[in-house]
Amino acid sequence: MDFKTSNEETKTGIYLMQEGNEEPFNIRLHLAKDILTIQEQDVICVTGEPFYSSERTVTIRRQTIGGFGLSIKGGAEHKIPVVISKISKEQKAELSGLLFIGDGILQINGINVRSYRHEEVVQVLRNAGEEVTLTVSFLKKTPAFLKLPLCEDCTCIPSDQSSGTSSPLCDSGLHLNYHPNNTDTLSCSSWPTSPGLRWEKRWVDLRLIPLLHSRLSQYIPGSDVCRKNAFQVIAVDGVCSGVIQFTAAEDCLDWLQAIASNISSLTKHNVKKINRNFPVNQQIIYMGWVDEKEQDSVQDRMYSPKFLALRGSSLFKFSAPPVTTWDWTRAEKSFTVYEIMCKILKDNDLLDKRKHCFSVQTESGEDMFFSVELECELLIWEKAFQMATFLEVERIQSKTYACIMESHLMGLTIDFSMGFVCFDAASKAVLWRYKFSQLKGSSDDGKSKIKFLFQNQDSKSIEAKELEFSNLFAVLHCIHAFFAAKVACLDPMFVESHGTATTTGIPSLSSISCNSQTPKLKYAT
Repeated sequence: MDFKTSNEETKTGIYLMQEGNEEPFNIRLHLAKDILTIQEQDVICVTGEPFYSSERTVTIRRQTIGGFGLSIKGGAEHKIPVVISKISKEQKAELSGLLFIGDGILQINGINVRSYRHEEVVQVLRNAGEEVTLTVSFLKKTPAFLKLPLCEDCTCIPSDQSSGTSSPLCDSGLHLNYHPNNTDTLSCSSWPTSPGLRWEKRWVDLRLIPLLHSRLSQYIPGSDVCRKNAFQVIAVDGVCSGVIQFTAAEDCLDWLQAIASNISSLTKHNVKKINRNFPVNQQIIYMGWVDEKEQDSVQDRMYSPKFLALRGSSLFKFSAPPVTTWDWTRAEKSFTVYEIMCKILKDNDLLDKRKHCFSVQTESGEDMFFSVELECELLIWEKAFQMATFLEVERIQSKTYACIMESHLMGLTIDFSMGFVCFDAASKAVLWRYKFSQLKGSSDDGKSKIKFLFQNQDSKSIEAKELEFSNLFAVLHCIHAFFAAKVACLDPMFVESHGTATTTGIPSLSSISCNSQTPKLKYAT
């Protein structure tokens, strides 16, 4: 059940949670702008200052009509005490003010029944006499398979319908009502052992998950196995929500997107504050959690959570979000954005069951694979990487790499305005130059050599130039970055979003266009 408020940043609903190997139990979720509150049901004393008690004791008398006025479920065969599953209106159990649906029965007339099976507890109650003293404790994590109602508004089956049999998963109130020698009337009162105290069953806070830098996970930790209609939220300090379960896939996706949206909004707001302390060329464009596929993965640990950040000229990979300036110097790895290649993986490129994946090929040719939880997160990453690369190419304007051509030491400059310029390393004399538009194709040997095919502007003939580099992949990725930035300048939507970004100091990812189609270099292996 789910009901939205008029504020899009808040959301409330009652669902299920599972912790470890325990059975799922009912929880109440409340999503606010910056925090996810998870609540459980508990019984508290509301006389004066509310307080909690692990156990309560109440004495009630049996009525001719209605008996004790309660029904039970569960038992030791389900590894839980027998619990009260129904309480009849205006009958003894309700009038006591001390018994609630979800209470586990611990003792009956001093007999410890915690380890009793369902039928054994039924027999004890049937033979308890006219008056019974129950010691109970509210089971906050009653297994969901018992299907206890979330309110007290229910009735018991009349005593004359008793069949004499019971089931641990069915209400057994029909066995607890009738006693042939009972002459009490409905007006008779019960005698609670705690006079003057008033108890209520309420939703109380179980966990508070701050959303800034929290991460979502639909997958079983470390694996590519996606839970069905379930996820968990892990706070930046490691506090975990537990596995939150939904009956419908639509509800699960709705909550995932709502929580992800709030996390994204908090991240953007935090980035704006951090960027006030950084110069223009060191601004943060993206921060967020991903799962990285382990290079030497074992069956139970294929993925590990990582925190990626695009700042200035670099992509940083952290094990936890950077908080202080010093944290930025302790990244696991960092890469120059225009010397790496990002690729969004299509369905036929996916390595396993994980969806919403992308790869990053480093300047050394190493491939890293990452996944995110939602398609919108993948889109945000793609746009952010495009923007980070564009801004850095625009800032540096040119990049020169040492190379060898025909056994001579050369330099190749990739210039945003002029294109490709090759010059002698010693004399600085320019040997040849071509515009980006003149590059008609290229191939490489996967080790060090690149063959460029340029078209002569006058003769229209193809001229081949072969160069050898010590950092092949960095050069290939840099060329691609310059091409992408060049094409992006021709995209009116991209230019408009870039103009807005430069006036505010940080790009607005929501306004970035990803419609640009960049020319692809042919990488031969």
